[in-house]
Amino acid sequence: MATESDKLRERLDRATAHLDPPYAVVDLTAFDANAAALPPRAGGKPIRVASKSVRARGLLGRVLGRPGWAGVMAFTLPEASWLVRTGVTDDALVAYPTADRGALAELAGDGELARAVTLMVDGTDQLDLIDAVRPPGGRPPLRVCIDLDASWRPLRGRVHVGVRRSPVHSARAAGALAAAVAGRPGFRLVGLMSYEAQIAGLGDAPPGRAALAAAIRVAQRGSYRELLARRSAAVAAVREHAELEFVNGGGTGSVAATSADPAVTEVTAGSGLYGPTLFDAYRAWRPTPAAFFACAVVRRPAPRLATVLGGGWIASGPAADTRLPAPWLPTGLKLLGAEGAGEVQTPLAGRAADDLRVGDRVWFRHAKAGEPCEHVNELHLVEGDRVVGSVPTYRGEGHAFL
Repeated sequence: MATESDKLRERLDRATAHLDPPYAVVDLTAFDANAAALPPRAGGKPIRVASKSVRARGLLGRVLGRPGWAGVMAFTLPEASWLVRTGVTDDALVAYPTADRGALAELAGDGELARAVTLMVDGTDQLDLIDAVRPPGGRPPLRVCIDLDASWRPLRGRVHVGVRRSPVHSARAAGALAAAVAGRPGFRLVGLMSYEAQIAGLGDAPPGRAALAAAIRVAQRGSYRELLARRSAAVAAVREHAELEFVNGGGTGSVAATSADPAVTEVTAGSGLYGPTLFDAYRAWRPTPAAFFACAVVRRPAPRLATVLGGGWIASGPAADTRLPAPWLPTGLKLLGAEGAGEVQTPLAGRAADDLRVGDRVWFRHAKAGEPCEHVNELHLVEGDRVVGSVPTYRGEGHAFL
């Protein structure tokens, strides 16, 4: 009897029989189901879509047309400006500080763009750079958001849990920076953002590692309790100097938990739309896998071995097995420890390899969302067993923002 995995493979193979690998597809049924599942988890608070995790304007527009989704979190200023100019959004928050002088000059020279884009800052040196590009008297007010570091630092800071992001960690530091921004002409403080990566971006159920899973859950509970109090205090401190339009937090892995924080007015999500393998390690919610890429078998070097052309689409982050693409269909394939996923060829081992022939497809899932778009010019959109269209990726539209 055919399993669900067998049926998925047959459906994807049938839909893309006319295409030559490598290529990437998005299963629209799964994508739309993920997009519909996230807003109820946000408890009525709007979700800002993380463009880094999608990287295709057609799919960003598809999400933003759904109830519960509003605004874009961009990863660079040039990207944010492009998304505004092309009509994808009129509300783009840049997730990271920028030192792109050309993009800042473009922003400062366009009133409509300046009203739609919000810059991220965590210090006055970033304000100084902006003023050096275009002095405040010669530009419209620029929208600014403060990045509050969300990492947990127990034992009086001797332990650091989370990513090393912003130097603004305490409520006092947030208030001081807010006062500095409010006192500078040419800027308007409109938001505060804090990304709790140790909760939103870290799965609490790593397969086969029960002790590690238990330790992660303890750390996440402690971090969440600490952040609830600190973020609330930081918001209050910032609001002494500005009327905030939004307080942003979280990611796909923490939509429900972050939205439960009364201080937060909106959450961010994006990876859950594609459902990459890193989210297989979450208990709270696991998206349906929606994005896949296919490579062609080009040789059979030995029994129970099949080699595909390409496949080395490695995810960013720590150099670990969790960042490797997973051979997904047919089931029963695995990467070789001595070779991993290669840039030009990837040997695959397992009983399923015996049934593969030259020209067959092997379907992979990427470890992270969005990053596969840097390898292809378009995403083929599948419904059932048909390709119903395609959308260009950022790369396909001639853009490499980062």
